[in-house]
Amino acid sequence: MSGPTMNRVVADFKCASTGDKTVRLKDLRGKKVILYFYPKDNTPGCTTEGQDFRDLYAKFKRQNAIVFGVSRDSLASHEKFKAKQGFPFDLLSDPDEKLCRRFDVIKEKMLYGRKFMGIERSTFLIDEDGKLRAAWHKVKVKNHAQEVLDSLKKG
Repeated sequence: MSGPTMNRVVADFKCASTGDKTVRLKDLRGKKVILYFYPKDNTPGCTTEGQDFRDLYAKFKRQNAIVFGVSRDSLASHEKFKAKQGFPFDLLSDPDEKLCRRFDVIKEKMLYGRKFMGIERSTFLIDEDGKLRAAWHKVKVKNHAQEVLDSLKKG
């Protein structure tokens, strides 16, 4: 299975979101959409990544972009994580991995010698017309949010 194709319209999806909402991709036309997939709420790397997107959020908004964090955590976990970190953007809950699989981010990982299937930290940029314009895989947290913002500014 592979994710969406570059420069092609991303198939519509809907996903449960913090704030008791349901996010549908087709409802976001006219805005750039950043989906950053991360492994788990309240873990060091995921917290830092979210904080970086939070700290640059006003600059993303000026680029007509909306940011969503995505993981398999529950909405209850997401609500606590969002509140604790003061995230100005919503988090999407994907416990059944439908959205993760659509973007092909479920990969075999290794931790302490144990293999398991988990989310490979990845980010996708979808343009105002719903087309995939950029994808980052195996993301390293340091400077990633700035790299995404720089990509938006280049157009």
